[in-house]
Amino acid sequence: MSDTPVESETRSDGAHDASVVAEELPASLLEVATDNSSVLTIGRHYEEWRGGLGIGISFRDSSTSVRSSIYRFLTENGRTYHAFHSGKYLLPNDESEQDRLEKLPDLQHHSFKIMMDGKLHFAPLTRPKRVLDIGTGTGIWAVEFAQEYREASVIGTDLSPIQPDYVPPNCRFEISDAEEDDWGFDSDHKFDYIRARALVTSCMDGRAMMRRAFDNLEPGGYFELQDPCLPMRCDDGTLDGTALAEWNRLLVDGMLRIGKDLRDNVKWGSYMREVGFVDVVETHAACAFNTWPKGEKNKLLGALSLQNLLEGVDSMGRAVFTRVLGWSADRLDEFLERVKNDLRNKRIHVYCGVYFVHGRKPLV
Repeated sequence: MSDTPVESETRSDGAHDASVVAEELPASLLEVATDNSSVLTIGRHYEEWRGGLGIGISFRDSSTSVRSSIYRFLTENGRTYHAFHSGKYLLPNDESEQDRLEKLPDLQHHSFKIMMDGKLHFAPLTRPKRVLDIGTGTGIWAVEFAQEYREASVIGTDLSPIQPDYVPPNCRFEISDAEEDDWGFDSDHKFDYIRARALVTSCMDGRAMMRRAFDNLEPGGYFELQDPCLPMRCDDGTLDGTALAEWNRLLVDGMLRIGKDLRDNVKWGSYMREVGFVDVVETHAACAFNTWPKGEKNKLLGALSLQNLLEGVDSMGRAVFTRVLGWSADRLDEFLERVKNDLRNKRIHVYCGVYFVHGRKPLV
């Protein structure tokens, strides 16, 4: 079996919409490696993938980006969180979280690029002029896109001002809440392409997000989402009874209590069609946590994801467990150590689905 995690697509025969329909998460393509004697040299393999896929950033021809000065953060349990619309997004924004996002550098970004064979997008773009990156985070995607499409004006938005100061002249960052604030920026022009990644823990209303994207696109423009799927999955029962399984369950339960269903993002293709998008294409991938699956590409993704999640379990869960579920910091610290031990255990074959979907606003 191929080591690529992206599944082949099955197209439907809609009368007005050439779509790829993937309503349910498919079975994983990952197979357990039977020979774990070989050691994956992550640094070497990562550099090979970087070189082969053209991954990298140059800040040549950079200029200073003017950003909103919202630098007041909230401190809780030793972590800092967004002050702008506080409580809306429960992951921290402190130096530890930024370091997690930027290691090797930016584990999450490059994991997605590996799954996408080096691409920044799946939508079939043709010379986009105005581009919006929702939830831009460290801004690395927006910077790379601006370098690839020099004629495009790229805006990245986020709740926190954690993006770099020196970026390409056609890229800038704004502080904004995508679910509440205006997306227009320029009332005379809408966007040719809107993109969002990893909204799984932040977007409260998928249907409303689709409507806002639709309304802010030029006719013929594309909206694209790229997102990991929670809860984690396991096909052979090795996750059962573990601390990681309990963390998985409690995270979903805690988020549900504040109105956020982590399982909702696989419905985004359906929501796109509901609001009027056409040519909707959905693609599923699988990404292991740890190097247990066959195939060097899957092992590389697993190693990057393991490093990301060893710190991410704290980032993703601390506010939920302490604020919502009422756990003490000491109880959570002890629990998270057991969760991390499970993540390191190659006998636990856990992975997550990764979901890609894009759709086009009709010309008329």
